[in-house]
Amino acid sequence: QVQLVESGGGLVQAGGSLRLSCAASGRTFSRYPMGWFRQAPGKEREFVAGISSSGRSTYYADSVKGRFTISRDNAKNTMYLQMNSLEPEDMAVYFCAAREGVYSSYVDPAAFGSWGQGTQVTVSS
Repeated sequence: QVQLVESGGGLVQAGGSLRLSCAASGRTFSRYPMGWFRQAPGKEREFVAGISSSGRSTYYADSVKGRFTISRDNAKNTMYLQMNSLEPEDMAVYFCAAREGVYSSYVDPAAFGSWGQGTQVTVSS
């Protein structure tokens, strides 16, 4: 498994921006498709964005398309989530995850075997 640590969360006003980072340990980061998920209080964990191992393919939930951008730097073992035009509905704990198995979904959390501890994003209206 790969160890993942998120950072960059915080408090921002509606319409503002944040950039989340996900730092991975080990030398195999570039093998893994990766994803960002979020979980609000009382709700299930939901898919936000996914990126292929090379970074050439990206995928987004409809709710964030056009506002969020996922990227990765395999040389730095780091994945990013640039979040613009934040809305109160975006408020949640954000998790990064690595997909290590053969189940090829990006949107199903069950496809991801390694998870970070999460970082809180709070959006004030």
